[in-house]
Amino acid sequence: MSGAGAPQADTFDAGDLRVAVVASSWHTVVMDGLLAGAERALDEHRVTERTVVRVPGAFELPVVAGALAAQGYDAVVALGVVVRGGTPHFDYVCSAATEGLTRVALDHGVPVGFGLLTCDDEQQALDRAGLEGSSEDKGHEAVAAALATARVLRGLAAGAAAATP
Repeated sequence: MSGAGAPQADTFDAGDLRVAVVASSWHTVVMDGLLAGAERALDEHRVTERTVVRVPGAFELPVVAGALAAQGYDAVVALGVVVRGGTPHFDYVCSAATEGLTRVALDHGVPVGFGLLTCDDEQQALDRAGLEGSSEDKGHEAVAAALATARVLRGLAAGAAAATP
């Protein structure tokens, strides 16, 4: 869900869902914005059973997301930011974190909201962090996507022929 063409997400009561948010610690200002957006989305969807866990960086997101998914959460949201530097480190970390989070979702059958910003520079991250003056709120979007997917999965499990977000 990014920029122009993003679907209009409806707000629904997800108070019966258990949600975990795992967030990296690098880039404090950006991470504070992402977490605030995630909390706003959880509030709007009336999620009361929530856990927030902090990890050192983006590379650590998948292992902790996997542990949370294994604990029976209905959705896990991963928040982080990697800013391109002058070495291949950016490519390795982004690839490993993305593949790891995908694996968590598929291995556990639990939606993983993807709130990992992979940016060329700090300004791109600030523009997506949901801060005052930001053009996007990726923390909010990651939660909304995870909750909508959890709702679809619940519908499928209940035998609903056409579960929609």
